[in-house]
Amino acid sequence: MRRLTKLVLLFIAVAPAHAQTIAITGGRVLPVSGAPIERGTVLIRDGRIAAVGADVAIPADAQRVDATGKIVTPGLVNAATALTVVDIGAVASTRNLSARGRDGIAAAFTVWDGLNPASVLLPPARAGGITTVVIAPRGGLISGQAAVLHLVEGDAADMVMKSPVAMVGQIGTPQQIGAQSRGELMLKLREVLDDARTYSRRKADFERAQTRQFAASRLDLEALIPVLDGRIPLLLDADRASDIESALKLARDFNLKLILTGGAEAWQVADKLAAARVPVLTGAMNNIPESFSSLGTRQENAGLLRRAGVTVAIIGNAGGGDEDAFNVRNVRFEAGNAVAYGMSREDALRAITLTPAEIFGVADRVGSLQPGRDADVVVWSGDPFEFATQPEHVFIRGREVRAVTRQDMLEQRYKTLPPNYRRP
Repeated sequence: MRRLTKLVLLFIAVAPAHAQTIAITGGRVLPVSGAPIERGTVLIRDGRIAAVGADVAIPADAQRVDATGKIVTPGLVNAATALTVVDIGAVASTRNLSARGRDGIAAAFTVWDGLNPASVLLPPARAGGITTVVIAPRGGLISGQAAVLHLVEGDAADMVMKSPVAMVGQIGTPQQIGAQSRGELMLKLREVLDDARTYSRRKADFERAQTRQFAASRLDLEALIPVLDGRIPLLLDADRASDIESALKLARDFNLKLILTGGAEAWQVADKLAAARVPVLTGAMNNIPESFSSLGTRQENAGLLRRAGVTVAIIGNAGGGDEDAFNVRNVRFEAGNAVAYGMSREDALRAITLTPAEIFGVADRVGSLQPGRDADVVVWSGDPFEFATQPEHVFIRGREVRAVTRQDMLEQRYKTLPPNYRRP
């Protein structure tokens, strides 16, 4: 009998969850990949989107979510975060964002190996409508490899949607790696790329110690080969227009796929970025230069780039230093500000959903409301770009997220005053 009980419990533990069908009805559906649908329906089955439209047949057993008078969008995608790899910025033991590397080169570093799936910063991100993020390493000349995370509830393996999606580096601050000038920094970057190309052709000679000394370790050189082969892009952080032009020349010389992040002065070279088909990750909240490299920063940047034909994904650039870890949900306000400064609403919504998904190669799963995609859906109380609007329902892979956040607990604490509290 005891053996039978154990078998029954084991079956219950491994049995698949009951198939769930959910119909979100009556809302203004913004699929991003297509035209808006008035009084539309999004049908979810088994964690995926089964149908989207104005005349969708709803199964009798479907759970209904009434979205009348509300707006329905895909889950938001924040393409530049430190979510899960930084919990408390001031506590070193909770920062898993960088590697020491050799001479500023840590190409083999995989940032997702240090992610914390129990981070207290995850619930507020999910509750804010963020369902997918890109986590990227920081520091040095070549920081390491980035990954796309799906903010499902589970362990690290459940969350990593795709890795690596980019090799991350920077060319705008030579002092960070001990270089004396931008020219020296670019020389170091070209040297390590050239060494990686040589290493890929002479691996056998390297193992026999029959090559010259290289500028990086074997693992770092190995990690750079997919970049040189064009299998993963090189994501470079640069703000100054001349630095961006240097990055474009580097990409041409080594035949690299390039993504630019930061890009404070990218609007000045928008035509060149468009011609080279280089995507730009930038924000719209900051118009105050943070350094001499960003004297040309302006809030119209994203709109100007988009009008020039540049692919733009909106990320945080508010300058507070917390939008990439603690307030990743605020990316929708960056998008709202981009609209206020010249970007179309359609482009702004796409810039925090489908465009980053396309840039990092996961558009077949997230970023739009299309049949077959993962059911990441948000029902908003109003315009998602408005400050007072709240996400009323957030679904990630078909499961509604309802976790209590620390912000919720703090609010409840001060809603109920102690009995001996005396009002002033």
